[in-house]
Amino acid sequence: MTFSQQRVVRSPTGADLNLYVRQADSRPRAVVQINHGLAEHAARYDRFAGFLAARGFHVYAHDHRGHGATKAPDAPLGRFAREDGPAKVIADVAAVHDVIAREQPDLPVILFGHSMGASVALNFMLRHSNRIHAAAIWNGNFSQGLLGQVALGILAWERMRLGSDVPSRLLPKLTFQAWGKAVPNHRTLFDWLSRDEAEVAKYIADPLCGWDASISMWRDVVAMALNGGKDAGFADVRRAIPVAVVGGEKDPASDYGKGITHLANRMRKMGFSNLVSKVYADTRHESLNEVNRDTIMADFASWADTVLKA
Repeated sequence: MTFSQQRVVRSPTGADLNLYVRQADSRPRAVVQINHGLAEHAARYDRFAGFLAARGFHVYAHDHRGHGATKAPDAPLGRFAREDGPAKVIADVAAVHDVIAREQPDLPVILFGHSMGASVALNFMLRHSNRIHAAAIWNGNFSQGLLGQVALGILAWERMRLGSDVPSRLLPKLTFQAWGKAVPNHRTLFDWLSRDEAEVAKYIADPLCGWDASISMWRDVVAMALNGGKDAGFADVRRAIPVAVVGGEKDPASDYGKGITHLANRMRKMGFSNLVSKVYADTRHESLNEVNRDTIMADFASWADTVLKA
């Protein structure tokens, strides 16, 4: 594994966060703090961590509550928490950020998030933009609007019938499964993740990936995305913060890149002056596991170089 350290960080929320760290191969220039997506885990960012380390970045990546090897009394696999899930997830991110601040006090932090992790990173930025140097919001969708409200209605109905802490029966059909079926000539229902068959096979074979989230976790995930869709939430975010909004043209989770463009346009209208956005042609959901990942990673490094010089 490229990650050189694996350790446990106790969060004020009571979670024991499984944290991976990769030190820069040369003189460090900054830290990239990674937030992974739904139904996966931080170890899957091993290749990206090695790429970044070779370019002078320390990398910190933890498993969110209900994911990977992180343990919490109120968060078995598939659930954030019994209550206040989004707030606890953000507090856990802050706990890792505190570790970074203690261990790398003189280095700027670039916050990175993919998919659900994009929601986590954006929500962290809305509350704590003064704590980070820049943010990379990848493969998220904050323009769900009415569809998000419908999803919350479905989940409320399921919670009434089934309870909160069992897998949702309907949301996987409306999301992961529907997205998989939408891929022309798909081999598996996870082909929406990437055109790289080997990467899809690794995801399917990983017991910590692809599981069905609980009704409560789905509610929390949708709530975070909807919160990112409210302009009022950006009121306290400094307008000069560097932000990269990135996605794929063939990603159904971001409405085929439309969600990326929508967020970028919203933020520009709100006065964010240091924002770049890109929707990669023919690219599906997991940019870092796609066939054009070398180009995408190189573009991230180029953007990071630019914002560190600013």
